[in-house]
Amino acid sequence: MRDLTTIEIDRIKILAENAISVSLIELTKTGLEKGIMDATGSVRSYLKENDLHDYEIQKQGAKENGVLIDSIILTSDSFVDSKASLYRPKAKGKGGDPRIWFYGIAKYCSPNDILALISFDKRIWVLNLTKTPIETLMNSSLVNPIKELVNEINNISNAISDELLLKLRKIASNGFVPALLQADTSIGRTLEHLLGIQMNSSRNPDYKGIELKSARENKGTRKGLFAQIPNWGLSKFKNRNQLLDEFGYWENGIFRLYNTIRATGRNAQGLILRTDYELDYLFENSDKANIGDFLTWKLEDLKSTLITKHKETFWIEAESKMISQKEHFLYKKVVHTKNPLANQFGLLVDIGAITVDYNMKRLANGKVEDKGCNFKLKPSAMNLLFPPSQTYSLITE
Repeated sequence: MRDLTTIEIDRIKILAENAISVSLIELTKTGLEKGIMDATGSVRSYLKENDLHDYEIQKQGAKENGVLIDSIILTSDSFVDSKASLYRPKAKGKGGDPRIWFYGIAKYCSPNDILALISFDKRIWVLNLTKTPIETLMNSSLVNPIKELVNEINNISNAISDELLLKLRKIASNGFVPALLQADTSIGRTLEHLLGIQMNSSRNPDYKGIELKSARENKGTRKGLFAQIPNWGLSKFKNRNQLLDEFGYWENGIFRLYNTIRATGRNAQGLILRTDYELDYLFENSDKANIGDFLTWKLEDLKSTLITKHKETFWIEAESKMISQKEHFLYKKVVHTKNPLANQFGLLVDIGAITVDYNMKRLANGKVEDKGCNFKLKPSAMNLLFPPSQTYSLITE
């Protein structure tokens, strides 16, 4: 895809500020003439994450295995019914490059226009980002298709967040509540229990599409974003045992690896993060000449996880207090964020605002206990990764 213009970037920011998540695709001159567009990796991820279509399981053949999805083309003054055609063309010896096309879109586009795809109500809404004056339409006193869609999406989202906020305030009104267990994770587990959320290993958001992130009050504590294992197929090291064997150390009779890795300097084990934007990879690198880059993540995968996990998040702070030798929590504040600026991910790694934590050890039976590679964000960088957020007090005076 070509570089975005300043106006296009500003229009994306307006959509993000209004909690509208999009995927972008360029309509090239060839695509416009032939009526086809390549479904790029980011488009494929967006459609899959929003339960619209999964190209990975689609067989080749436009006629035999093509899929049509109801779509709407948004213009400055109208909603235009359309269909999205999604297919993998037949190709010998290849997987068939994924394709997408919107019926009737050519009428509203010129070569190299950027289209914004919006998932809502099990349909794909298509907006010509290059030609549509979003900034004017959003500030207009007149009703128009863009404002209508934004308001409808936000009304549904706000109803769920209001419901959750009400439940959290009810929990807070009970004062300090006993921790469900004695562990670092007890603050989150306790809150989920109080909300009636069953413990599970799903990577999807916790409460009707809203992710819950709970933390004890501490202004310096980094925010946990998500855990993601390396791409072992691309990495020099092929499993976590190699990682622990090479860089682990003895502490209080336990062989473990518990440290933080950042891009701004090597840690005590000589480890550092390194981004490669030509390959679109994030590497972990060792200062040992015979090792070098030994873990690899695709930046595209990390951005996709961020978008899926934090499309909407409640960052909840609680006061911790020992009562009768048992930890208790008073949930006090929520910071409500939406639609992370995923393209900022690599930059935030580069400046040390996003780091990776290990917490693994070898048990007496030889097995490795691993809590994953946890990506965390400095609190001071929240506004660099998320559009303007809202803060709610859970304590009523």
